[in-house]
Amino acid sequence: MSNHVTKIFHKIWGGFAIPHKPIRFRWIDFLLVLGIAGLFYGLVSVEREWTGAWQQTVEIDLNPWLLPKYTFFSMVRGIIAYCLSLMFTLVYGYWAAKDKIAEKVLVPLLDILQSIPVLGFMPGLVLTLVGLFPHSNIGLELAAIIMIFTGQVWNMTFSFYHSLCTVPADMRQVASIFQFNWWQTLNWIEVPHAAIGLIWNSMMSMAGGWFFLMISEAFVLGHNDFRLPGVGSYMSVAVNHGNFPAMVYAIIAMIVMVVLLDLFLWRPVVAWSQKFKQEETGAQFITSSFFLNWLRKAGLLQYIGGLFDYFINTGTRYFFSKKKAYVEESRRIHFPFRIFVWMMYAAFIGLFGFGCWRLSHLLQVLSLSSWGHISWYGCLTLLRVLSAVAIGTLWALPAGLMIGLSPKLSRIFQPVIQIVASFPAPMLFTPIIIFLQIISVGLGFGSIVLMLLGTQWYILFNVIAGATSIPADLRESSRLFGMSRWQRLKNLYVPAVFPFLVTGWVTATGGAWNASIVAEYAIFRGQTLTARGLGAMISQSAEKADFALLTGAVLTMSAIVVIFNRVVWRSLYNIAEKRYAIE
Repeated sequence: MSNHVTKIFHKIWGGFAIPHKPIRFRWIDFLLVLGIAGLFYGLVSVEREWTGAWQQTVEIDLNPWLLPKYTFFSMVRGIIAYCLSLMFTLVYGYWAAKDKIAEKVLVPLLDILQSIPVLGFMPGLVLTLVGLFPHSNIGLELAAIIMIFTGQVWNMTFSFYHSLCTVPADMRQVASIFQFNWWQTLNWIEVPHAAIGLIWNSMMSMAGGWFFLMISEAFVLGHNDFRLPGVGSYMSVAVNHGNFPAMVYAIIAMIVMVVLLDLFLWRPVVAWSQKFKQEETGAQFITSSFFLNWLRKAGLLQYIGGLFDYFINTGTRYFFSKKKAYVEESRRIHFPFRIFVWMMYAAFIGLFGFGCWRLSHLLQVLSLSSWGHISWYGCLTLLRVLSAVAIGTLWALPAGLMIGLSPKLSRIFQPVIQIVASFPAPMLFTPIIIFLQIISVGLGFGSIVLMLLGTQWYILFNVIAGATSIPADLRESSRLFGMSRWQRLKNLYVPAVFPFLVTGWVTATGGAWNASIVAEYAIFRGQTLTARGLGAMISQSAEKADFALLTGAVLTMSAIVVIFNRVVWRSLYNIAEKRYAIE
């Protein structure tokens, strides 16, 4: 089989000549090479940390001079998790949008996955990966990356899936008239339509990953204390020791990291995405990025980009122009591949059945009264989640419209909200809890405030993305017809951002469920503060290694989320697709 694959590869690429273009080096190329060299040195340090011998207890030094190294380690974990999230988003979202049969399984499964808190799967994940790599830190590092991944991926996937479902009909007709194949439709129609929403949700995803950074890098499981060097573990140790100067140092380090990511990653990507706005009269304002302008002047990147485009475009044209020949030549390897796929399906079904059987035995120890407490606590947490989403919508909807529709406000507040939203809210829980104690507010109501710190940004980012994508010609038409501000808000702005707002609600709800494990259960100065709810129950059962209660609470949370999403959010999604898609 490998010989046939090799022959096909050589037939495709063997006759292609690599284009040659003279490189004109500028000073930016020299800085670029220095930056790549520095990044390579940092990655070598990360590799040494990963392959180092695993230790039962890792001491985190609160010396502030070690914070740059710790912060870099955390940033690498977040970027690796984001790359995995982006790949998952493109595959999973496309599959769910294109396969109507699979959609009935994939979308509810996505609801369940986004609602499962980190502590719900962390014990099994950590113990499994540490067992697979008992002599190095690779297992623990992979566990931390996967936990960060689960805080990033879901809102990106929902955004991409919903964008594919709401591609305007006229754009579909263009693809049909020009007889685009699936790849051309995806590359020229669907991905450009989804780009703005996906980029803004990517920024929110990084914020979601940082939200659980303290838990991902430092957590207690039974009698085991797992720690990784990073700014999250640094902050966790500082909180446990009550070292306020160290907390301030960690906050400063996080702010510096977020600002650098904004300058050198998100601001250039947002500026680049402006070309995907659906305009007929041209964009009214352009978001700029000094770093993107520098990169466009780099001769080395121009050459690499041209080379990459050449191989992608030429290879794509060859595949689809020679489709019949390719299919005939690859028939010999197609049948074994299908057998392999069916074997994977069978293995998955077998593992799922075995897991259900094991869960049934695990849950037998729970009494009927325990299930009653779990259900009642689930209702209390649901009420807090909906309250946090409602409060977030009250200010995020008007604020998002103002920022997304105003060039001046966008230039001022866009970088500010990226920095604020990317800051891990649990690092601020300690001063907020102190303030709540001063004003005599318990954690029952205070947990809503703590949930709000993380969930409100999902709504704001999606509203800004929706307002930014409103075509300028529609806004100009509303002014020409003499619409008042209220009429434009009612007939244009809110309907245009409604599909994005629904995505924000769904992801904010999932984020609130996840945040409940740290919002309803907190330890400060040796004192344990709890609120009755599923989040506190999950945190306590994970700390005590009570796997039966932990499993029952997670299953109950997943059931509540799926039922609510099927009844409420699915109905709103249908309304957004049928009534509020821009055609």
